Amino acid sequence: MMKTLFLHPPSFDGFDGGAGSRYQARREIRSFWYPTWLAQPAALVEGSRLIDAPPAGIGLDAVLKAARGYELCVMHTSTPSFASDVKVAAALKAAVPGIRIGFVGAKVAVQPAESLAQAAPVDFVARNEFDFTIKEVAEGRDLAAIDGISWRNAAGAIVHNPDRAMLEDMDSLPFVTEVYKRDLRIEDYFIGYLMHPYVSLYTGRGCKSRCTFCLWPQTVGGHRYRVRSPGHVAEEIRLAKSYFPQVREFFFDDDTFTDNLPRAEAIARELGRMGVVWSCNAKANVPRETLKVLRDNGLRLLLVGYESGNQQILHNIKKGMRIEVAKQFTKDCHELGIKIHGTFILGLPGETRETIEETIRFATEINPHTIQVPLAAPYPGTFLYDPAVKNGWLDAAHAELVDEHGIQIAPLHYPHLSHTEIFDNVETFYKRFYFRAPKIASIVGEMVRSPQMMKRRLREGVEFFQFLRERHKAA
Repeated sequence: MMKTLFLHPPSFDGFDGGAGSRYQARREIRSFWYPTWLAQPAALVEGSRLIDAPPAGIGLDAVLKAARGYELCVMHTSTPSFASDVKVAAALKAAVPGIRIGFVGAKVAVQPAESLAQAAPVDFVARNEFDFTIKEVAEGRDLAAIDGISWRNAAGAIVHNPDRAMLEDMDSLPFVTEVYKRDLRIEDYFIGYLMHPYVSLYTGRGCKSRCTFCLWPQTVGGHRYRVRSPGHVAEEIRLAKSYFPQVREFFFDDDTFTDNLPRAEAIARELGRMGVVWSCNAKANVPRETLKVLRDNGLRLLLVGYESGNQQILHNIKKGMRIEVAKQFTKDCHELGIKIHGTFILGLPGETRETIEETIRFATEINPHTIQVPLAAPYPGTFLYDPAVKNGWLDAAHAELVDEHGIQIAPLHYPHLSHTEIFDNVETFYKRFYFRAPKIASIVGEMVRSPQMMKRRLREGVEFFQFLRERHKAA
């Protein structure tokens, strides 16, 4: 086995670009998801090491020092960080002569030829689902014999090998928590709406929904929900509890954990027997009877992508959701005591000044516990990307999706709605949602009841207003 380093490289300060984040950018509040997509192949490669530079605060000099002696470096990249990641790869090649470098991630999965052409230091890219692909590379196999890669041969020509078959037996994957324990400091990972410290992992891959903007199902995970057995999930949670007794919450990062309701209930009952507090991604259509089962077995919070309060926009993006269903679902969650972190996207196709107002009113009406308002981002490989380019909604100046500081920009614009209007309405959305008397009273109540929450919310408030100041400078 080649001595292998898995690396989420340093880029923008505070940049959450690891394979696990739903969009790669700096957050309004400093936040980091676990690099689960890197940890999974790292668990397959004996003697490997995973460095997640941004949350650990590790700079390039420290990375280069740590890389000495390694024969293979597998780096996760993304559209916003690609140019920076190529520079890190070049520095690695200079510092560690002979090291083989491969890139993984959605960017190279859908643009393998373009990525290799623009990244001279990179020897290969792994397309789509890459766990066992990387294991075979680390075993020292001839690159020409490994399915699922595009690579640069000795003559410098780019070669595309056949696709790798999608993994069907999800229980064959080793536990990522072994890598978390070995290489990561869990206190470095923080998400504003999850209890700290938290641990996140996947219980399955893929999503049957067809949302045009969503990154992972369209580029790496696919549209079939391939799952681990409830017993396999429970076994890893028991191990994680023993490794990390300080953890206050587990988060299941599956694109839509509630795609398979009987299985979700079965896993919940296993977690309930362990007394685990947990949260997950969900679609706003889970029936009340299932919500009650999940709540009774430790569910605390659901992360729900509402996206828009306008039904036509939901149709445009193939969300497969009715506004009235989402309202009833949210009402059920409120009544059952399940908290919701709601996400809403501004700038989707069909967006107007009127639909932005409609979405803000919708958010305040259904009143999730917390919200997040990213900007529509047409990542290459998504169904949103091609029409955005074809119709002139996306221009070259905004193709990297973030500014020079890693802050998300409004990359899309329309004849009737400018970049600036979409960008500025994010701040308007946040202020109108949070600066309401009932919401302020709710937040203050949380802080009064918990000194820890008081400290946390004050810190988040400072970070949020600092972020808004930086956005104003970017604008």
